[in-house]
Parts: sequence; C-alpha cells; structure tokens
Amino acid sequence: MTEEQKRPAITLIGFGEAGAAFAEGWRGDGVDAEIRAFDIKTQSNDAKIARDKWKAYDRWQVKGFADLPAALAEARIIFSLVTADQSETAAADAAPHLGEGAYFFDCNSCSPGAKRQSAARMEARGVRYVDTAVMSPVHPKLHKAPVLVSGPHAADGLAILEKFDMAPKLVEGDVGRASSIKMIRSIMMKGLEALVLECVLSGRKAGVDDEVLSSLDVTYPGFDWKGKAAYMMERALTHGKRRASEMREVAKTVEELGFSPRMAEATVFWEQLAADLELDTSAMPIDDYRFLADTILERKPSS
Repeated sequence: MTEEQKRPAITLIGFGEAGAAFAEGWRGDGVDAEIRAFDIKTQSNDAKIARDKWKAYDRWQVKGFADLPAALAEARIIFSLVTADQSETAAADAAPHLGEGAYFFDCNSCSPGAKRQSAARMEARGVRYVDTAVMSPVHPKLHKAPVLVSGPHAADGLAILEKFDMAPKLVEGDVGRASSIKMIRSIMMKGLEALVLECVLSGRKAGVDDEVLSSLDVTYPGFDWKGKAAYMMERALTHGKRRASEMREVAKTVEELGFSPRMAEATVFWEQLAADLELDTSAMPIDDYRFLADTILERKPSS
C-alpha cells in the first residue's frame, strides 16, 4: 500500500457554507487527508449552479463526485452537512452505500427525533452514527467551530474529530442529547433575532426606535441594543433561509417534548420573511440598524 493510499479520507455529503468552511480550515491547517464530496447542486438543471459547485471543490482541493454512491464508495468517515429539512433523506440515501464500521457524523440542525431515526437506519447496517451538533457559525472558526457529540460511538468519534484538528466536546447520553442542546438553545438565540426584528421594525415605523432601544440599554446595561440589533438583523437577512429551516426543526423538538412550539413558530415567520426579501447585505452598512430596518420596511410585503 502506498503512502497516498494510507491517507485518511473524509467524505462530505453537502458542500454548502459548512462543508466549504470545514474544507478550507483543514487545508489551511495542513490536515493530511483526502477530502471527497457530493452536493446535489452539481445535478442542477441550472448550468451555472452546477458549475459554481465544481469550482468550489477545486478551490479547496476537494475531490467532487457527480453522484452519491460514487462519493461513498469505501467511505469510512462521513460528514452529513445538508440543509435541516434534508437530513433524514441524506441519511436514508447514504445508508445503503456505507460499509460496516464506517463513522457517520450527522452535523445537521434537526430534531433529536429525526436524528434517532437516522441513527437506527445506520446502526441496522453496522454504521457508527454520531449525533454531532455544530454550536457556532462556521465563520470565522471554520473546522474549529465548537461541536458537541453524543451517542454510543461518541467517544470514538471525538477521537476522530480531534485527529482532524476539530474542537469536539463529549456529551454523555444517547443520540439526540447533543442535538437537544443545540435545538433548545436556538429557541433563545434565533428567538432574539425574531424579537429584534419585530421590535425594531415596529419602533422604526412608529418613529420611537431610538427611545425604545435606549430604554432597553438602561434595563440591560452593557448589552448595546443598537449594535446588537444591527448584528441580529444582518444575520437574519443573510442566513434567514437556513435559520428558518433550523427553527422548523426546533419546533419539532419542542413538540417531541410535549409543548406547543409557539415561540419557535413565530421565529420561523420572521426568519423566513427576512430570507424572502433576498437582500444582498455585502454592500450594506450592516452596523447601522436604522438603514437595515428601513430597507426591510421598503421591501417587505404589506401583509
């Protein structure tokens, strides 16, 4: 066996923001591994979308594949990094092509129940499923964004992640525990974004936004509500589609626990509204909440 053949291989299912960030980090850190990937966008009927994905593979020295079975041939270390609503589909599609003993790191933002179903499917084939929760944006930390792992193979999985210079933390418990922490935390984190949108847009339209945010700084000194408002609004405008998808999974998590997900569903509404505006924030003064609020008010539907 040659040295090239001895190199470990990482296979990524999905090569969006997270997949590309992981690849960028591993390459920049000198991690000695072959990186393989499959992303459904390479099968898009839109030639530009497909072409851009192949260019992304080339940029980060990733070996791309045109179909999932080819990407998973002899795969031993797999990261699932698809959108939240495609998590179970990705696991179902991947399972028949994985060999016994392979490690499947499900990094998707989906409910604990969804992860338990995917785990059962994988375990039936002898695949070692690891519930993996990415606990921060992947930028700027890239592959070193903190992750939680849980499940019966989490300890061994943690050692693999550490080998690839990642930042995992073991959470004792079964599959679903790591994702529970992420999902329930998102009620607060993404919920704050939704509250800021409703509060600031209402305040701006009424002409009392300055007074409202200044009063909040008195109640919560040191929070910097105007600065945080701008940051949260920009995050929603830039990542609202993904956040809305995640919050739908948060709603499922709350329902699995026997509660009505009223806050999660309201957050879905605001994140989706921000996403549907399709605003490009790259050329905007993103530290100015007034500008962002006025732009949203100009573009948002009346209903």
